Amino acid sequence: MSVSSPRTAADFAAYYQLRYQVLRAPWQQPPGSERAPDDDAHTTLHALLRYPTPDGPVVAVGRLHPSAPGQAQVRFMAVDPAYQGRGLGRQVLHFLEAGARQQGLTECILHARATAVPFYEAAGYTVVAPSHTLFGNVPHFLMRKSLR
Repeated sequence: MSVSSPRTAADFAAYYQLRYQVLRAPWQQPPGSERAPDDDAHTTLHALLRYPTPDGPVVAVGRLHPSAPGQAQVRFMAVDPAYQGRGLGRQVLHFLEAGARQQGLTECILHARATAVPFYEAAGYTVVAPSHTLFGNVPHFLMRKSLR
């Protein structure tokens, strides 16, 4: 079991389906809202993890893109609720951070849902400030980590 970038149309379909299922459907957001205009940018790194085997279902995903000089941003981290607590999100995050380092980026930021703050703190991120509230009731916090 390892993290990789989606390569095929089927990989991307499963990747986007998990993003929708975990990050949008619970708040009655429309299909398609899980996509972002810069998903296809050549500097955007997508990650997926299949579990329990390399050809198993996609159970964790995430995305990274450069957001400022020297800075990366993690977005759209999602783990299938049935597989949470097994370290799969941590593996996706490590993959994305390694990709940021390969691009020469030295800092990573993200906007974490309040419920995810402890996960990111355990991975070395610190809360910088309250960020925004998504869908009217999902508070987020800006978090930062040095990649040096």
